[in-house]
Amino acid sequence: MNHAFPCGTLPLDFVGTLRARRNDEPMEKLASPELLDDWFLESGMVDLAPGANEADLAIALDLREAIYSLVAARIERRPLPVEAVAEVNLQAAGLPVTVRLGPDGATRTGTAVQGLAALAREVVEIIGGDEAALLRECARPECTQVYLDRSRGHRREWCAMRTCGNRVKAASYRARQHGAKS
Repeated sequence: MNHAFPCGTLPLDFVGTLRARRNDEPMEKLASPELLDDWFLESGMVDLAPGANEADLAIALDLREAIYSLVAARIERRPLPVEAVAEVNLQAAGLPVTVRLGPDGATRTGTAVQGLAALAREVVEIIGGDEAALLRECARPECTQVYLDRSRGHRREWCAMRTCGNRVKAASYRARQHGAKS
């Protein structure tokens, strides 16, 4: 598996395909059309690789950055960037992934652009709806993953406990142990 899905919200997991975005050298998880195909398959959006090409990848990266820009604006309570709104709306107007019922159950197929349209439509619902107030960015300084804090009391700090939460808690424990030995 090439991609992680810690958020439970596909458009926000999609934003996480650029890891550690504030570092000097962020880690690009969508470095090729094949990796974009893998993301769609691994996310469960489609059952067959969409056959992405370089143009699809460029659109995907533009959409990803537009989504991040909108999320950051909502988190920081700033006006939504006009260019990002236009990009998300443009992609949201596209055709959806095709869902068909067959003898073996449902199948989902489509192009990369159709998958991006589905992500963009979900972003419109999040950013334009009540859930926008639940948007957060992971508290681990090296992580820039965004997520919806649906926790009781809305006190979630990390994108995922099994990764960032454990790292922060382990580092804190080591620091306390080191301090106790001094």
